[in-house]
Amino acid sequence: MNATDINILLVHGAWADGGSWNAVTLKLEQAGFKVVCAPLPLRTLFDDIQSVQNVIDRTKGPVVLVGHAYAGAVIGGVEDNRVGLLVYVAALAPDEGETVAEVFYRDDAHPKRPELSPDAQGDIWLPDAGFGDAFAPEASTETLTILRATQRPISVACIQEKAPRPAWKKTPTWFLIAELDRMINPQTQHFMAERMKATVRAQTVDHTPLVTAADFVADSVTEAVRTTFTITN
Repeated sequence: MNATDINILLVHGAWADGGSWNAVTLKLEQAGFKVVCAPLPLRTLFDDIQSVQNVIDRTKGPVVLVGHAYAGAVIGGVEDNRVGLLVYVAALAPDEGETVAEVFYRDDAHPKRPELSPDAQGDIWLPDAGFGDAFAPEASTETLTILRATQRPISVACIQEKAPRPAWKKTPTWFLIAELDRMINPQTQHFMAERMKATVRAQTVDHTPLVTAADFVADSVTEAVRTTFTITN
């Protein structure tokens, strides 16, 4: 199997879009993989799962799903025999019957994690200060400006729906733990990774290493893929 035979689907979380994966996308493409950033509507968990499935249906060959933050719940809910590897990047991994909110609030919040609540339309927006305080505190001023301007809200329904039986119970799984995460407690990440029996790579990075530590994320995904699949080039 060649690297070009493998489809790596990068799935963004709340308050972001596919552009959050730009640096990682370039590095993975340079490594020879086919990369697609799967867009999420962020309206309901099951709509988001179906959106990823729709992207998978447009591909041929083995698939790797990489999810950041909320998207961990999404990639875990995809049931497709062509998915041979899951990679969680500072992500949430609810078990069957759990909600995203239950795992997100499992452990103590960092003092700088912003208060989150839905507006009158049921959408949760990240306060402007939250990007620099917790979402991507290691990002440059210019990058934070872009993140604030391009954020996409997540519907409260996404975090309140009970998750289906997760694919990580039967699919090889890696977990990239962000030890400086101010959004998802690193203790919670270690708990989820251990529960999943995932291969762990921990690094002193913030909640959004796909933006602030792209080399770490791209190198870890590459290692996970080459460990899981037999690649001849």
